[in-house]
Amino acid sequence: MENSGMSYEEVFKFAFRSGSIPLLKNLAQQLKGIDFIEMLKAVTNEMAVEAGREMARRSPKNDFVAYISQNKKFYSSPFWSHVLTYTIVEDTDKLFEEKITECLFAKTFREANASDIGYATYCYGDFGFAEGFNPKIRLTRTKTLMQGDDCCHFRWVWEG
Repeated sequence: MENSGMSYEEVFKFAFRSGSIPLLKNLAQQLKGIDFIEMLKAVTNEMAVEAGREMARRSPKNDFVAYISQNKKFYSSPFWSHVLTYTIVEDTDKLFEEKITECLFAKTFREANASDIGYATYCYGDFGFAEGFNPKIRLTRTKTLMQGDDCCHFRWVWEG
């Protein structure tokens, strides 16, 4: 738990640009003829659905209010406050909307020309996570930084 003397950005570059990104790019090359990105998305979704279910099991309730409360708590943690810059656009009992304008995941993967891998492994699971927590929570996301947009635009709606 000692301070590494590195910024969050330096840690991300060390971990991803010299580790997992080259590994995944090489694996994609080895698997010619297989849609590697679609395979990553499928695995990411399976893992995200299970993570959402696990969070619901640990939560006293698995309704919309509990989901959004966990979201807010998660993003306000020391780690995520250094990784993401976001604003809440709307927050009601049945709708939660936020925009992320800075993301170290997107910055790191885009700079390494691996935004397709980044999207498949870090962004795609957002839908499955919400579904796993409660199928009545519907996520729409019209933009992502990872795909070159000016923000990630999330909108969760309670359909219960």
